Amino acid sequence: MDLMREFMRTIVATATDVLPVAVFMLLFYRVVLRQKLANRRNIFVGLAFVTVGLALLLLGVDKALFPAGRMMVEQLSADSIIHTTDTAPHWLSFYLIYLFAFCIAFAAAIAEPALLAIALKVNEISGGAISTWGLRIAAALGVGAGVALGCIRIVTGIPLHWCIAAVFMLIISQTMLAPRAIVPLAYDSGGVSTTAVTVPVIAALGLGLAELLPNRNPLLDGFGLIAFACLFPAVTVLAYAQIATLLERHWSPRNVGGQPDDAIGRKD
Repeated sequence: MDLMREFMRTIVATATDVLPVAVFMLLFYRVVLRQKLANRRNIFVGLAFVTVGLALLLLGVDKALFPAGRMMVEQLSADSIIHTTDTAPHWLSFYLIYLFAFCIAFAAAIAEPALLAIALKVNEISGGAISTWGLRIAAALGVGAGVALGCIRIVTGIPLHWCIAAVFMLIISQTMLAPRAIVPLAYDSGGVSTTAVTVPVIAALGLGLAELLPNRNPLLDGFGLIAFACLFPAVTVLAYAQIATLLERHWSPRNVGGQPDDAIGRKD
């Protein structure tokens, strides 16, 4: 009964958040566009589904994902915490957490419906030059690597802004060398790889690890993993394009004795 009451409170809170957006869209449609609503029943049923779905997501994150993230971190790092001093935890002793973070983030990114939709559309637009699975795996590898490195940052206590600045420098360097056609897609890949499936998992992992370690503030150190997860897909997708270009230059018969033909897009 307590869970049902909390669920109802969550629905009310979610409806309060969704209602202003819905009212604005309806007023814009009626007043500015001066159009009559078609399929009113479907619209209101859809709004109800959205409200209930968001409430279930929020309740599930609070009741399941965050506690599960802390529990998994505690179990994986039990031996490491025992041998950890209060001032200088040895970052290599948490290797199981890094491996787990990479695997769970990779799996969550692969399952992202937004990433799948973008990959299918890109494959269609490029005429098959960009593989659907190739793009999904490249982006998911970036998410996994970013989350694993973010966990290393939490354990070692390296300032977040230094890490973010280093990643941006790497992305800028890759942008100057990568085929121009892949650059916008690479920049967007981080956003579509970290949505409804990935973000709660990553947030739970970061907060669980920061709460468990001594001398770590969950507010300061527990957050920032999502930033890593958003940035590193750009690194791996740009690398995917560069590797594909090099392979095309090496293996394409048309490139023997002539100008290289870019598999993904010509670099101007």
